[in-house]
Amino acid sequence: MHSSLLNGAENITLIRGRPRQGLGFSGSNIHGICLPVIDSVSFGGISRNRITTTLITKCSVSSSRPASQPRFIQHKKEAFWFYRFLSIVYDHVINPGHWTEDMRDEALEPAELYDRRLKVVDVGGGTGFTTLGIVKNVDPENVTILDQSPHQLAKAKEKEPLKKCTIIEGDAEDLPFPTDYADRYISAGSIEYWPDPQRGIKEAYRVLRLGGIACLIGPVYPSFWLSRFFADMWMLFPTEEEYIEWFKKAGFKDVKLKRIGPKWYRGVRRHGLIMGCSVTGVKRESGDSPLQLGPKAEDVSKPVNPFAFLLRFIVGTICATYFVLVPIYMWLKDQIVPKGMPI
Repeated sequence: MHSSLLNGAENITLIRGRPRQGLGFSGSNIHGICLPVIDSVSFGGISRNRITTTLITKCSVSSSRPASQPRFIQHKKEAFWFYRFLSIVYDHVINPGHWTEDMRDEALEPAELYDRRLKVVDVGGGTGFTTLGIVKNVDPENVTILDQSPHQLAKAKEKEPLKKCTIIEGDAEDLPFPTDYADRYISAGSIEYWPDPQRGIKEAYRVLRLGGIACLIGPVYPSFWLSRFFADMWMLFPTEEEYIEWFKKAGFKDVKLKRIGPKWYRGVRRHGLIMGCSVTGVKRESGDSPLQLGPKAEDVSKPVNPFAFLLRFIVGTICATYFVLVPIYMWLKDQIVPKGMPI
């Protein structure tokens, strides 16, 4: 498995030539903005005299998406019903191809879960797969699992190592925790469903104590045209630059991004990854985030058109099926293509 560490706090500059837009704000076009340039990638966490390689990215104009174009499954109501059925097979169908135990443990490493007394919130914890990695190092009575899906949480409640965890339903963009509450904020495989990712990361900052670490694990955007099409239709696949920008805008310091991926991927990301990076940031000042935002992008209490809902659900499910088939295709290529060659 290939992984690398990108330090966004020191090595990000902005491309000139296009006006910046309100990244993460309601109605913003996050894939049509001018993205930052990553000047260097450091491997192995070397700080001084570290080995670096230049990685230049372009403004993602070619992948821009109108703000009015829906991500079919990213809407919270569709996601709620999507997981009503997916929760039945989630641990047995999704995780083996996209989110394995070794990936989970590697992604959690930057969160520095070195003390069993740490108070941890696992936001969008779902079936508790990521939480199982957390309780290896933290006492379960100090861990809270939050998710909007009671069906996913029902699976978490069945797992013996999580019996002493606090399990609650809640919204990642409006957390039911006081300010300066937790030592660690963990969220894995949840941001792709947030209508306003900047708001969710702002909430992560708020609930952390001084010196607390947020660790957000999520997908990365594809470069292959067909995978990019299905990603845009389905849910949010951020770029690495967007993750770093969201964290920095929320007020986090020492922002770093660690690439993760299944063994069959060989470091190539043309199809994107549902779990492709682990981003961390440190809260250096007490209190709420300095970032001010407007109203939520989505109000789940408002009624929806049933025909539009059904269409989004069906098309979103087709897109999800594509990304279930991708790891099968890549696994077959991994068996056929000689080792050492890109796939």
